[in-house]
Amino acid sequence: MPSNKQRLGKWGENVAASYLSVRGFEIVARNVRTPYGEIDLVVKNWVGLVFVEVKTRSSDAFGQPEQAIHSKKREHMLQSAEYYLQELKDYPGAWRIDVIAVRGEPDQINPEVMWFENALA
Repeated sequence: MPSNKQRLGKWGENVAASYLSVRGFEIVARNVRTPYGEIDLVVKNWVGLVFVEVKTRSSDAFGQPEQAIHSKKREHMLQSAEYYLQELKDYPGAWRIDVIAVRGEPDQINPEVMWFENALA
């Protein structure tokens, strides 16, 4: 049985996936495991691929979700994206790494979603 933290994280990923789908992105993959860590979402649109890290919090008691992206996490996100691209071998398009911060409780109707495009630039 998943823990409350796992349930919250899965809910946040679903919220982020829906948020991006409504904005014209196609979900390519979810929870991709690499030797460097997990990629929460891989999405694409006419511009190229986007690797998305989703951070979810039910409150700001331990800081805002996006504050959980520390230097080590950034390094793992970049390495994971590069690994994924190498495995594709012939992907010709552009790519970037985004962060989506979700605040709310599972099953909440209108959670707060903040989208940080090109978060590692």
